[in-house]
Amino acid sequence: MSQTSSSSSSSSPAMESFGAFVVLSEDLVLKILAKLEADPRDWARISCVSSRFSTLVSNVCCRSKCTRSIPSVVSDLVPLSPSSPDPPGGWASLHKLSVCCPGLLHAGVLLEHSDFGLELEIGPDLPFLPRNKPQAPPLPSDPSSASSSWSLFDDLYLDTVYDVSESQIPPAPQPPADAVVQAPCRKRKRQLSGHVDSHLASGVWNLSREQGNKLLASRFRGDCLYICDWPGCLHVEEKRNYMLFRGVFKDFKRSRVWRTINDGNRSKIDLCCAFCACKETWDLHSAFCLRRVFGFHDDGEPVVRAYVCENGHVSGAWTERPMYT
Repeated sequence: MSQTSSSSSSSSPAMESFGAFVVLSEDLVLKILAKLEADPRDWARISCVSSRFSTLVSNVCCRSKCTRSIPSVVSDLVPLSPSSPDPPGGWASLHKLSVCCPGLLHAGVLLEHSDFGLELEIGPDLPFLPRNKPQAPPLPSDPSSASSSWSLFDDLYLDTVYDVSESQIPPAPQPPADAVVQAPCRKRKRQLSGHVDSHLASGVWNLSREQGNKLLASRFRGDCLYICDWPGCLHVEEKRNYMLFRGVFKDFKRSRVWRTINDGNRSKIDLCCAFCACKETWDLHSAFCLRRVFGFHDDGEPVVRAYVCENGHVSGAWTERPMYT
């Protein structure tokens, strides 16, 4: 009996303070949230407090922020009117896309690639298998679920802006002199030193249609693709440097890229979108939607890769062209 009374008395101050905060008007709450817009992680944190705050951040704050930070993109994607629909995936997805790098996982860097890309050039599409990767921590909103889709409460944008200086790789330990040295396999497990999952992007938080035109093949120049300004978020890795980009198609289901994917009966791959709840994407490289001049590296890895979800969100990576091209 004493334990029950003590537990209830200890929790009552927190409940009272929370109850006092709940009675605040919506206008006052929005003014408080507006003071926190400089750091997107603050909105992600406060969205964990209650469903009310989550709704306000997703539907009101993110819409207002996108309208002011990327006005030309918003006016092109969603003509602003009282009856206009939300952008594909919602305003929270568009806001995350404008400020967050997809990370090495969602950009497809962890996927196996065929040797010298011959299967991509002359053969049928083959299923891609992800490399072994560190397990992501459970989502705060649902500890029992895997990190397969994003919401405002999952990783708090990994609580950091990616810093290239953090990608210093320690020297590999040298084997003993009497150790037996085995020949390396042709496909080695890649060592990664940077962020694998999505995080706040370095550089300017902007989206540009001109950059999208440089990515697509010439026959898709009529499609409207907005991607982040060059060079995106730089990841310095052991083998090569990856310039990770993100973007979004305007009217994706009406684009020629979509018709090419749909008419070609292209199969989805098991790579979830970094910006919305889509759990599968299409490989734009194997669908021949990217410029073929980019080519491949000597180990078969494409110079440029990109993946698109049903909502038109694009994640990918550029690398420097190999010397022989």
